[in-house]
Amino acid sequence: QVQLVESGGGLVQPGGSLRLSCAASGSIISINAMGWYRQAPGKERELVAQIISGGSANYADSVKGRFTISRDNAKNTVYLQMNSLKPEDTAVYYCNALLGYPSGSYSDYWGQGTQVTVSS
Repeated sequence: QVQLVESGGGLVQPGGSLRLSCAASGSIISINAMGWYRQAPGKERELVAQIISGGSANYADSVKGRFTISRDNAKNTVYLQMNSLKPEDTAVYYCNALLGYPSGSYSDYWGQGTQVTVSS
């Protein structure tokens, strides 16, 4: 079994910064990609940022230039540095990991979510 444990959410004023962390542990052979999704009240879950094993990353247009995703492969940990936060960034942020197996199959794992609230 694999567990994803997130930390770093909270309340911040508009224009402020937060850093989210997500550590994966358990029966891990290889992690193909790790990323962050978010879900605001009444909205569908959306991709915020993702980083693949080779290190390349992609971002939602709404966060480009403000958010930076990074990964520590030795610690199986992914980070999301969020700067210039806006009220519309308010959501529950979920960590995601796509794990690969020798058979060629993949499995998706999710964290429990961490609340980010941007408000004055």
